[in-house]
Amino acid sequence: MADMETDVLIIGTGPAGSASAALLSTYGIENIAINRYRWLANTPRAHITNQRTMEVLRDLGREVETEAYMHATEQELMGENVFCESLAGEEIGRMKSWGTHPMSKAEHLLSSPTFMNDLPQTYMEPLLFTTAAKRGSQTRMSTEYLSHVQDADGVTATVRDRLTGQELTIRAKYLIGADGGNSLVAENENLPIEGQMGVGGSMNILFKADLTKYVAHRPSVLYWVMQPGANVGGIGMGLVRMIRPWNEWLIVWGYDINEPAPDVTPEYATEVARQLVGDPELEIELLSANTWTVNNAYATQMQNGRVFIMGDAAHRHPPSNGLGSNTSIQDAFNLCWKLAAVLKGQAGQGLLDSYTAERAPVAKKIVTRANQSIGEFGPIFDALGLTGSVDPVKMQQNMDARTEANAAAEKQRAALREAIAFKKYEFDCHGVEMNQRYSSDAVVTDGQLEPAFSMDEELHYHPTTWPGARLPHVWVFTSQGQKVSTLDLAGHGAFSLLTGIGGEAWEDAARAISAELGVTVNVHLIGPRRAIQDHTGDWARVSEIRDSGCILVRPDHHVAWRADEMVKDPETELRRVLTTILQPGEAQDIRGAA
Repeated sequence: MADMETDVLIIGTGPAGSASAALLSTYGIENIAINRYRWLANTPRAHITNQRTMEVLRDLGREVETEAYMHATEQELMGENVFCESLAGEEIGRMKSWGTHPMSKAEHLLSSPTFMNDLPQTYMEPLLFTTAAKRGSQTRMSTEYLSHVQDADGVTATVRDRLTGQELTIRAKYLIGADGGNSLVAENENLPIEGQMGVGGSMNILFKADLTKYVAHRPSVLYWVMQPGANVGGIGMGLVRMIRPWNEWLIVWGYDINEPAPDVTPEYATEVARQLVGDPELEIELLSANTWTVNNAYATQMQNGRVFIMGDAAHRHPPSNGLGSNTSIQDAFNLCWKLAAVLKGQAGQGLLDSYTAERAPVAKKIVTRANQSIGEFGPIFDALGLTGSVDPVKMQQNMDARTEANAAAEKQRAALREAIAFKKYEFDCHGVEMNQRYSSDAVVTDGQLEPAFSMDEELHYHPTTWPGARLPHVWVFTSQGQKVSTLDLAGHGAFSLLTGIGGEAWEDAARAISAELGVTVNVHLIGPRRAIQDHTGDWARVSEIRDSGCILVRPDHHVAWRADEMVKDPETELRRVLTTILQPGEAQDIRGAA
């Protein structure tokens, strides 16, 4: 007999694990989350927080969203990526990033009720973890996962209490491996991982120093330092990253992956900081230092039977584009409503198969994009003349040449401007963040063709209600005049159905099917003199259906199905769609393929 029992056991309390615990507890599902360490993240690793992730926090509750903003550095201060020879030295160029360019900012405002921000993992993790604990998650620190065995009815995991050395067993119906880039859960389950680990080496140097005089006039999250002769392994160049404006910083510095990781002593850390800041007298308060490896790997299968992986366990990549914790939290948003539906008896276990179908392509895409972004620094180095020589004197001469008044220098300046502007594919890549469209048995398209992207798919978000896409955001209004997002009408662990005048029969159908299947479907009828009103006409323009049609939205804000207009028998249609989604295929052995 197991020492403990629960519905879902979560291994790891990083962004993926803590988000899973918070979501499951919010949905009323018992869960235990364990962490091999004594507390949460002790360094601010992940930090860029995009709009889609903020929508997940908003779905958890406005108090959760509000607290995130309270701790975050606001979008305007994320500002302009600066390229320089040192913070005190000559600036080479800069670009408006993270939605701060006026054109990009307009797209951000049109795309979501939320705002991008910089929220270090040392703040995000406790926010999610505390939310989970407050809502019912059982949590155990200093508890190390060792192994698991799954059978037809559940999973039995063996863990070790690191304080006493005692081994314990936890019996769960499902297990989530959110245990990082060296996931033991993925290894024990033999889940296939494509790509390569350890393609580069980097170190983090976390320190405090007041750098206001160097940066306050050009606020940014990232200051990229290119110096002839610098140690530029790992991420590609020296990076000074703002943690808290303007007195807490993280330096990312490379080392040769083929050599032993360096010992980052206080003296060494101070030397590196002085070099990148460009202040030979700089005194720092060293907070911590650690080394890490750049990876280029992703899981092609994120589940087997009752065991799932998410977060860094499934997608292992450099921090380029700021996609790590965002994708991790969104993995949880995808899986947890499905687990809740199955555990509550509202859905068959086949629904869970859609997790890999929907999230594995995302894992591949973001790992590919993040590693590609590293390579896209190359044109900047080329334009500066840093790639044709290893002689620091010659390299400096090549950089200085851009200041001259001749045709070659003018060409060099143009190449540099173009190379920096091209980095929008890393630093202003809104489409990668927001364009995720799912194709699986948990989406019913009825043969409707996916709409093409009219602009660059990576750079720009393309709103559509095509089944599989995220429900577009527009502002609508209650009958009392309160402004609400269409996303606020959906989510919160339930299906939602949006319709208009002439679609009243959908509401009756939803009420009948909800009672029959035991699944909540919240209906919102949008139109004049109705509870929700479209005064601006934005919903009519973006909905892509007629007033009498409907859009069925899943608990994770993705469109499950849509009907262009009223049908002859809406109850039969809604039953067909929900049954297709919740009870896909024939009953299968829950253990899946060996």
